[in-house]
Amino acid sequence: MTVLTDRYAAEREAIDTGLRSAVERLPAAAARVAAYHFGWTDPAGRPAAGESGKAVRPLLTLLAAKAVAGQWRSAVPAAVAVELVHNFSLVHDDIIDRDTMRRHRPTVWKVFGTTDAILLGDAMHALAFEVLADAGGAWAAEAVGRLASTVRSLIEGQLADTGFEDREQVGLAECTAMSEAKTASLMGCATGLGALYAGGSAAQVAVLRDFGLRIGLAFQHVDDLLGIWGDPEATGKSVYSDLRNRKKSLPVAAALGSDRPEAAELAGLYRRPAPLEEAELRRAAELVEACGGRQASELAAATLTAAASAGLAGAQLRPEAVVELNDLAASTVGRTR
Repeated sequence: MTVLTDRYAAEREAIDTGLRSAVERLPAAAARVAAYHFGWTDPAGRPAAGESGKAVRPLLTLLAAKAVAGQWRSAVPAAVAVELVHNFSLVHDDIIDRDTMRRHRPTVWKVFGTTDAILLGDAMHALAFEVLADAGGAWAAEAVGRLASTVRSLIEGQLADTGFEDREQVGLAECTAMSEAKTASLMGCATGLGALYAGGSAAQVAVLRDFGLRIGLAFQHVDDLLGIWGDPEATGKSVYSDLRNRKKSLPVAAALGSDRPEAAELAGLYRRPAPLEEAELRRAAELVEACGGRQASELAAATLTAAASAGLAGAQLRPEAVVELNDLAASTVGRTR
């Protein structure tokens, strides 16, 4: 991701400036926690050079705008709003999953406590809509409606995800629908809002939204693979984090639904009430791969990415920006962190 995000230095700077300006509107206590979350400061409030995230979603917003109009400045408020919603969901997800590390640093709830983390997430959620409203323009009302609908989808997906933890059987179709709601919906919103703020036609908005939806689902397949096989030094998360939390992720759902004999052993490990030991976690990862879960997600990610690219044809988009969208998508889906 580093090469591509460096390629978009001006876009990243505009996103960062917009986020900092938005965070300044928060009460001082919330702004301090937000600054830590975004990597701008350490827990004591001193300036730091921590990671603020890959900014994939706001970059998709700006590139979608560029694909329609050849420029992206008009879509910066939408990009900032999308990134605020994404980060509100991250802060809350870390609490729900009890994840202790994000971006190579302790998570917000681990440093500041659950109450402050919940309140920060709520504040960023509200702030996203304030950013859109303050930007005004002919598309403000539609943009707010699209973002609100997306937040409902995020919550629906999160409810399904947590509900899966108490069920022994979760079908791949159910898991895919959950991932579409929890992850893909926001990427689809990101690209759709970019097209909208660039003055795109209804057809262009729809095409770019569909592009984001497909890339979002491909992204989740890769994220689920990294949740099992990712290097903690690269991902910033603990090893086998999804298996430790008994996540019914996409590769796990594919493995449990296979007809391989190893699926029964994997199901047995997932039913264990006690925490899994390191050896059992390694065995669970081996079983997911033996049952074809790893291969299924790798193939799905590649297929979705190809379909997303093909879907941009014929929408009268700027060719150079289409290349950039495809490059960013390929880098995102092919990431190792």
